[in-house]
Amino acid sequence: LSPPPPLKMGFSFLSLVKPFMAIIPEIEQPQKKVPFKEKLLWTSITLFIYLICCQVPLYGVSNTKSSDPLYFMRVVLAASNRGTLMELGISPIVTSGLIMQLLAGARIVSVDQSVKEERELFAGAQKLFGMLICIIEAVVYVASGMYGDLSVLGWGNAILIVTQLFVAGMVVMLLDELLQKGYGLGSGISLFIATNICETIVWQAFSPTTINIGRGLEFEGAVINMFHLLVTRQDKFRALREALFRPDLPNISNLLATVLVFAVVIYFQGFRVDLPVKSNRVRGQQGSYPIKLFYTSNIPIILQTALVSNLYFLSQLLYKRYPTNLFVNLFGRWHANRGTAQVYPVGGLAYYISRPTSFADAIADPLRTVFYLVFILAACGLFSKFWIEISGSSARDVAKQLKDQQMTLKGHRETAVVKELNRYIPTAAAFGGMCIGLLTILADFLGAIGSGTGILLAVTIIYQYFEIFAKEGNDQSGLMFFQ
Repeated sequence: LSPPPPLKMGFSFLSLVKPFMAIIPEIEQPQKKVPFKEKLLWTSITLFIYLICCQVPLYGVSNTKSSDPLYFMRVVLAASNRGTLMELGISPIVTSGLIMQLLAGARIVSVDQSVKEERELFAGAQKLFGMLICIIEAVVYVASGMYGDLSVLGWGNAILIVTQLFVAGMVVMLLDELLQKGYGLGSGISLFIATNICETIVWQAFSPTTINIGRGLEFEGAVINMFHLLVTRQDKFRALREALFRPDLPNISNLLATVLVFAVVIYFQGFRVDLPVKSNRVRGQQGSYPIKLFYTSNIPIILQTALVSNLYFLSQLLYKRYPTNLFVNLFGRWHANRGTAQVYPVGGLAYYISRPTSFADAIADPLRTVFYLVFILAACGLFSKFWIEISGSSARDVAKQLKDQQMTLKGHRETAVVKELNRYIPTAAAFGGMCIGLLTILADFLGAIGSGTGILLAVTIIYQYFEIFAKEGNDQSGLMFFQ
């Protein structure tokens, strides 16, 4: 008798998801190609639902003045305003996706994306993880006193808040799946991130709200404030200087830095190498395979932000509970700043991986600055290289795709395609990831509105949508829409 075949531990793990597949909500694949105008309609509806949920307050909350553990990821991960249905935002989706991709990359979970059943089980497992993370984060938020002391809230309100956050998290997952299944354009995650960041930029540029931080009433919006100062002040030069460089509130130099970063990122988007390919089936048929500098797009910075944000979240919870523990202090020390309840890292690992708020802070603590630079560049480069291996975009995967399409690199034998692609793809992934990290640091130090990470995400996502619109524009329905 022959010995039994070895067990596939990864597939066994995915098999555990099978009993839950019947209760996990899912969007069906479209039965036919969705017209461009219909995609645009569904994308608009998705965005409208998201924006409405961003404004609907949680019912049963008694206090939102305490420190916000999601403060440092709120702009980047589209978690929106505190105390709303979108409190968790896309963080459960991003975190569950990160966990599943790490498990797949480490071969702890083996999945063959070419097999429909395994692909569906993997997607179901990712969604199930997202649901669990929704519940865990919601319970932790309520138990930590984010919405008021538990004894004041009562168990009824506490359960109601957790239920609201869980249902809202499920809505976000389904909206994202709706677009990714082909009913809309792009993905819900990208759409929500870009919308949130652009909303922040527009608000801080044109907000008519007045604020008093000790210098009298000022307009929050940088542009509105500049015109107000130029009209009301006698000394126009001093008024312009104040509009350009006022501290603690958005100013014109911040807005100019944001525009500069937008232009630089769009410029770098055009950097690519076109490898000539030819068909093995049709004689004379040729084309090119583009390898962009930003080969993995904004994935490195999303993964790096998700990692840092979860470290911040864990560090704050531990420090609040065990402020005198040595290991907790090494992980991160947190203190409130500027007379507010919001806490900021002042020591430990959390402090050294956080960005200096200005050039003055960077010069005052050079060790922190150097550590932050090395951490961002290394994390983005490594995440980028790691991502190509687990996302099916490595040299080996691209060579297989070309072979399946009966294409090969011009001037190279089929056996040498992987070697030739390895000259470009790993380098483009690592160097492109480091460039994304460097541009993020540049945006932070220049004082771009929001954060460097947020600006980079917004620009790359908007550029992706531009490419999607250009591609869809080749369809006659898309052309008719714009006529």
